[in-house]
Amino acid sequence: MSEQLTQDEKQILLLKARNAIEKHAHSYPQDKINLDSFSNALKSDGASFVTLTTIPGGHLRGCIGALEAYRPLILDVQEHAISAAFEDYRFPPVQVGELNRILIEISILTSPNELEYQSTEELLSKLRPGLDGVILKNGFQRATFLPQVWEKIKTKENFLQQLCLKMGANSDLWRKKKLQVLTYQVEEFHEV
Repeated sequence: MSEQLTQDEKQILLLKARNAIEKHAHSYPQDKINLDSFSNALKSDGASFVTLTTIPGGHLRGCIGALEAYRPLILDVQEHAISAAFEDYRFPPVQVGELNRILIEISILTSPNELEYQSTEELLSKLRPGLDGVILKNGFQRATFLPQVWEKIKTKENFLQQLCLKMGANSDLWRKKKLQVLTYQVEEFHEV
């Protein structure tokens, strides 16, 4: 994500995500994407997460994405929309009857940057709630929370504890071992 998307580009991505989910739910073939018909921002490689929440209630219904850009953004969003709706192991696949009760949110990620720190106190002081998404790495274990998760997990300590649990480690691993920490920012937008 090098520059902000226009409102039109955001709307195209939201419509592409919605269309992909609806076609998949009905077992219709996906539209072939002609990259030449999209802006440079949408056909350039980009990393995205697609999050689905319930209407009403705002409960998580699926969330899938990539931390690194490796394909055109428009394709990345389409694939993650399908995966969030039908392949997130935490939830059953979205059913046709649910389609009008699901809100789509898209997050476009910046490239992650390593956060240098020497102590847990320094780590805590460098975290920026609400601004930074955080990736924790411990060998082959890895987990991330998007910046939006700060809305639900208010303290830095609890944020890191929950991230350790998501990674499959003890909640206090971040205090006992110097983990690799990376941060990134997102441009987030959703259906209205």
